[in-house]
Amino acid sequence: MNIRRLNSTDADFSRQLQLLLSGSDKPDAGLIATVETILADVRERGDDALLEYTKRFDHYNATVSDLEIPAATLGKAASGMRDELRQSLEAAAERIQSYHERQKLASWSYKDKDGTTLGQQITPLDRVGVYVPGGKAAYPSSVLMNVIPAKVAGVNEIIMVTPTAHGELNPLVLAAASIAGVDRVFSVGGAQAIAALAYGTETVPKVDKIVGPGNRYVATAKRMVFGSVGIDMIAGPSEVLIICDGKSNPDWVTMDLFAQAEHDEEACAILICPEASFLDAVAGSIKNLLPEMERAGIIQSSLERNGALILAQDMNEAIQLANHIAPEHLELAVEDPERLLPEIRHAGAIFMGRYTAEVLGDYCAGPNHVLPTSRTARFSSPLGVYDFQKRSSVIMCTEKSASKMAALASVLARGEGLTAHARSAEYRIKH
Repeated sequence: MNIRRLNSTDADFSRQLQLLLSGSDKPDAGLIATVETILADVRERGDDALLEYTKRFDHYNATVSDLEIPAATLGKAASGMRDELRQSLEAAAERIQSYHERQKLASWSYKDKDGTTLGQQITPLDRVGVYVPGGKAAYPSSVLMNVIPAKVAGVNEIIMVTPTAHGELNPLVLAAASIAGVDRVFSVGGAQAIAALAYGTETVPKVDKIVGPGNRYVATAKRMVFGSVGIDMIAGPSEVLIICDGKSNPDWVTMDLFAQAEHDEEACAILICPEASFLDAVAGSIKNLLPEMERAGIIQSSLERNGALILAQDMNEAIQLANHIAPEHLELAVEDPERLLPEIRHAGAIFMGRYTAEVLGDYCAGPNHVLPTSRTARFSSPLGVYDFQKRSSVIMCTEKSASKMAALASVLARGEGLTAHARSAEYRIKH
């Protein structure tokens, strides 16, 4: 097991860090061409294309009647799971809803000194599509994180799509859909599912926005349909950055790195610390604990390809590096995280203190786990209720205020050479 060791004082440190951060999964020309073909085919042929791709990619010879999963099946999945698991899902859902209720935007207005009413009207989206990965892995937490904010926002209808390899339904995903309050669920995945949500078919309704994680084909399809529909973000491989002062239990820090690395070989897990001896201790823990992991091969590949133990000169430099990296998840495994918090400018989610493992945010803390990756935390934010609400500007003039503003608008419009604009305003000038 060879995880790279970097030292911020090395002459080529900046280059080595750039190489580490440039390992994101970019779509290649072949992938783009394949997705373009699928999108065009589903847009043209609708359900027939969906069924063909479901047979080809999911090995499921479905009929049109098989595409939609009945609501009764969702309820049966929820009631049929063991009590401990159902209660955990319900408790997580309650925490997620409680947090997101505080994000809900409200309409507002005011009157200016001339009597014009100005404001902003907040309305929910009409229909949202949620993509949930399928296969052997179950992602009920992804269902909760994507659906509950939309419900809190007041979205009228939530459509979920999820692949069903070999026609096998994942009961955990279906149960989570029932608990979260999904309106309709369709057993279709991949780029073809994104096409169905974006353009609509005879069976799958067209939505206004698509959210949820997926593989390279799904991410590429979301990028391509943007404009026909809204999307949440283009998510890259998952990542964690841990800043430690050298006083944490190295096994705890190691397992937090493992928790991120076990997602897949592209995941990125980085530790920054000003104490070389602590980095040595974590390296030792990695060697000792790795053989115990069920997904040891994935963890090892991820850490060797995209992981790093970085020696910083001090905690101030560690913070500077964190802001440059702009990680999806940032753990502040330090004595006084609140002192450092004001210095953090770029991170999707910040986990404060030694006891706050990133994995708690994945499942049940409350804040959303759909977060900006690949340094996009520099300019974007976690998924939230605000992603499912629209803002409309509101303007209402009185006769007097319209006359006053029209005089201003007339001058500006004629300055731009737009005569019709000017005359439209001038009709409202009271003489």
